[in-house]
Amino acid sequence: MLPEDWIPHRRDDGELIGWIRAEGDDWVAIDVLGRTAGEGLDWLAAEDALEQVGLRWLADAWMLEGEGPAPLRVKFVEVTPSEGTEPGRIVVKVDDFGDMQRPPTERFTLPWPLPDRLRPMRPGDPDGRTITH
Repeated sequence: MLPEDWIPHRRDDGELIGWIRAEGDDWVAIDVLGRTAGEGLDWLAAEDALEQVGLRWLADAWMLEGEGPAPLRVKFVEVTPSEGTEPGRIVVKVDDFGDMQRPPTERFTLPWPLPDRLRPMRPGDPDGRTITH
């Protein structure tokens, strides 16, 4: 459940891009994945921090650990923050590289906010163009 003191922040088109919450005399920006996007900010800087993060990470490949011997390269399908008493969820699928001809890839439903085992790609992660054995 989202804390009651988290104030939603939306893009100009109305899409939720995060929340801003008070911390003493300052503000903290929290993105849609529940990650801190900036701390110790004034209100306008907190809004700017969320605008900078935006939603572009939705298009990026991420890595899901713990489902096999090596991390899986995945893409976001859904990010639904908690609402009321309903728990949030994050749904990812094994990256199919946009190939509409192949069968659907496996999906994984994870808890919201972002669990540690789902992370952005790092140097050395499989890039999808390299075949390994």
